[in-house]
Amino acid sequence: MVFKYRLKGNHMIEESLHAIQQRMADAMASVGRVDTALLVAVTKNHPVSAVEEVARLGVTHVGENRVQEAKEKQLTYKGPALTWHLIGHLQVNKVRQAVPMFDLIHSVDSRKLLDEIEKVATKHDKVQDVLLQVNVAREASKTGMSVEEFPEIRDYAKTLPHVRVRGLMCMAPFFDDPEEARPIFRVANALYEDMKGYFEEGQIQYLSMGMTHDFEVALEEGANIVRVGTAIFGGRVYD
Repeated sequence: MVFKYRLKGNHMIEESLHAIQQRMADAMASVGRVDTALLVAVTKNHPVSAVEEVARLGVTHVGENRVQEAKEKQLTYKGPALTWHLIGHLQVNKVRQAVPMFDLIHSVDSRKLLDEIEKVATKHDKVQDVLLQVNVAREASKTGMSVEEFPEIRDYAKTLPHVRVRGLMCMAPFFDDPEEARPIFRVANALYEDMKGYFEEGQIQYLSMGMTHDFEVALEEGANIVRVGTAIFGGRVYD
């Protein structure tokens, strides 16, 4: 399968970005939230020019799904400093490349993966920030640890000196009606709030959930990181 970009022009990207930011603010206001939420612009399958455009518009957090694609963009990117998020599934054999490249890895879901991150981060004299990914919806097609596995993996992660857990990541199934994702996000938020008591004060700060089709519901249920790509950049045409 070959994809062709159907990237919006810069003017349209700017309009779309402002619309997303307003929708985020409205969703948070609707439930009385006065804190802030972070928008991660997901640039998967979009050219580095898209990254440079959102950076020009003030978005400095970008998300990539694949290590190799992110590496190619980082080598050619010209613009202000960015915070790079790995939001896609991380294979153990890609950790060696991922640790030097990413500021926050959202998709940590096993002891095996934690062990490899610890090993590689030690070599780089780095403390790697991560989120624990929990498959709240129990979707067979999605990665992430089960709710039942979560306490054991959470506690194990605390023992690793070069891994710093910063919160939790959750992906809901794609529902035609985003309201159907609300119970899943609510459970994820409960896990997130509970895990704060198991780490040093202030360490657990991020609840990453919500994408283009459901980020407003996610924000209403407590998300403080949303991962939005298509609504900013447009879709992709596949051959």
